[in-house]
Amino acid sequence: MAATILVTGFGPFPGAPFNPTGPLVERLARLRRLALANEKFVLHIFPTSYAAVDRDLPKLIERHKPDALLMFGLAPRARTLRIETRARNTVSLLPDAGGIALRRLTIAAGGPAALAMPAPARRLLAAVRAAGVPATLSRDAGRYLCNYLCWRAAEAAGKKGGPRLAVFVHVPKIARTARRPGKRRKLTLGDLTRAGAAVLVAVACHV
Repeated sequence: MAATILVTGFGPFPGAPFNPTGPLVERLARLRRLALANEKFVLHIFPTSYAAVDRDLPKLIERHKPDALLMFGLAPRARTLRIETRARNTVSLLPDAGGIALRRLTIAAGGPAALAMPAPARRLLAAVRAAGVPATLSRDAGRYLCNYLCWRAAEAAGKKGGPRLAVFVHVPKIARTARRPGKRRKLTLGDLTRAGAAVLVAVACHV
């Protein structure tokens, strides 16, 4: 039976006027691979706001009933891809793209300190590295919208009838111009697409 995979990215946010996860998701939508021939993909770009996550994620899950969530977000200080293994019950006081900051320090009052992401993290890590893209496992998704989405996705996956997998991949800033001699090589959108495709195939094979 064909699996349904919800693939998401984020729009720009303060300090990141260009978010490569939007173009990445659009490129993944155009993939045509034998390993993905039977899967159904639902694509969504979240506005980078807490309200958008709380509004859109439940609606998408209710409407499409995905077997897996594959989510991408930008980590501006990262140098490699990071496959997140847990969501932390913490919130930044920084405002989102709509200028809204949550007036609390936790996502779920009285909840656990963290939720494990239901995903085959080491298999995904191996898939990205096999695609020739540097990657690591991470236990800290930050305190901003990416972590918030991780938490909400892990919650949804823990409910009856919810997605079986919830995968979150942080990507670094990418090179948008030619690299200057002597400068450290940044990943490109092509690198992210290759890595994203590898993760997508691994997720499809696991659900």
